[in-house]
Amino acid sequence: MPFSVDDILDRLGGSEAAARLAGVGPEAVRKWRQGHAIPARHWPAVLAATGLALGDLPGADVPTGDRTSGDRASGDRTSGDRTTAHGTAGERAMGPQPGAEHLDAANEPGPAAAPPPGATAALVLADGSVFWGRGFGARTGGGDGASVGEVCFSTGMTGYQETLTDPSFAGQIITFTFPHIGNVGANPEDLEAASVAARGLVVKQDVTEPSNWRAVQGLDAWLAGRSIPGIAGVDTRALTLRIRDGGAPSGVLAYPADGRFDLPALRDRAAAWPGLEGMDLAREVTCRQTYEWDETRWAWPEGSGRQMTPRFHVVAVDYGAKRNILRCLASSGCRVTVVPATASAEDILRHRPDGVFLSNGPGDPAATGVYAVPALRGVLESGVPLFGICLGHQLLALALGGRTYKLARGHRGANQPVKDLTTGRVEITSQNHGFAVDPETLPEGVRATHVSLFDGSNEGIACDGRPVFSVQYHPEASPGPSDSRYLFARFTALMEAGR
Repeated sequence: MPFSVDDILDRLGGSEAAARLAGVGPEAVRKWRQGHAIPARHWPAVLAATGLALGDLPGADVPTGDRTSGDRASGDRTSGDRTTAHGTAGERAMGPQPGAEHLDAANEPGPAAAPPPGATAALVLADGSVFWGRGFGARTGGGDGASVGEVCFSTGMTGYQETLTDPSFAGQIITFTFPHIGNVGANPEDLEAASVAARGLVVKQDVTEPSNWRAVQGLDAWLAGRSIPGIAGVDTRALTLRIRDGGAPSGVLAYPADGRFDLPALRDRAAAWPGLEGMDLAREVTCRQTYEWDETRWAWPEGSGRQMTPRFHVVAVDYGAKRNILRCLASSGCRVTVVPATASAEDILRHRPDGVFLSNGPGDPAATGVYAVPALRGVLESGVPLFGICLGHQLLALALGGRTYKLARGHRGANQPVKDLTTGRVEITSQNHGFAVDPETLPEGVRATHVSLFDGSNEGIACDGRPVFSVQYHPEASPGPSDSRYLFARFTALMEAGR
């Protein structure tokens, strides 16, 4: 009879020891417990560390008779045997990831490796995994010219144009779990920033001609015009599972015009990329000078309007602000002055705002905090109402004395459940972040207000007796959900009370 996951974790020395052994985060081990199974890719390490046999693992389903796993691989594709087109789960654990080839020192292709028939692009991960596919968008080089970044996944089914232009995706190659990306084309209204922040995208199905009355351009041409490569035909389920269980890897997306791929060089480039920890990317995506914003949210059939009679003046610190956040502030009755991420407390307060907003943005909050935290502490001392979202939430926590940490795979998508600890209400939210606030480090007088129902991580904080609060998720989400739009009204209520 197979051992339970808890029994195996005890043999490994506990959850933390198991996470170190498998090279995953604590969230992955928690999912092992929830699912009562350990992913097949970790079986070899578990077997070696515990001395157990394959049949002792939950979910291995090894028969006790003469039928071996090798025999099973040639049988029917049943869920009980965990057999797929790539062989049994046990076989997959010993070899490359499903849907991917693998480079190794003993059998390395030459510098001009020929792709499989029909393949024109490749996603090469730092561990040597190679996902072949069909390129679209902008061409890259086959080596140094390829696009490098952290490979993440997003579960959103709509709003791919908003996702690609969200500055919080700077430094990342996005894998869309929804297969039909590009079918509504692109238009100039659904932009969250003037340029595309993501470094590439990975999709399952080929991008088709757009079928939407608002489309003015196909996604392929839209990406090409912005120098962003894409790859289609990838087993995005296999890639997503790899990210879920092993964390977000570094990778390189190559779509060379000459069809030549230097796979070892691509792998080495991915392996050499330092990752997002320690990166201050807010400097790369912030505005370069102060500007005013009055455009309101898009609405049928008029489109976006202008805020002509504002009741409040808000200074928004741009760490990579999404345009729809600014639209929501304007729609809430605010005249918005946007200042660069590097603005000091004096730069912010000289505008005499009724409130200060801290925007979303990319990168490691600890790195951005080097210059942002002193400014925010000055704003906090002024007593002006303050509201933060995403990176702004993390920076506020740092300014208040808390700490942040990197999530193993991050939260990205429009279906993330969050619980309000004050009311007990559950909201479906849009999220895009790879770092989180450690609630255990929050000082006295700062309380956690929201929690993720996916992994229990912090989703919001507030200061007792002070007009200061923030959330990790995106209440302004476009195209949705809109469960959390009330937070903008909460912010304006604090500004009204402060007058």
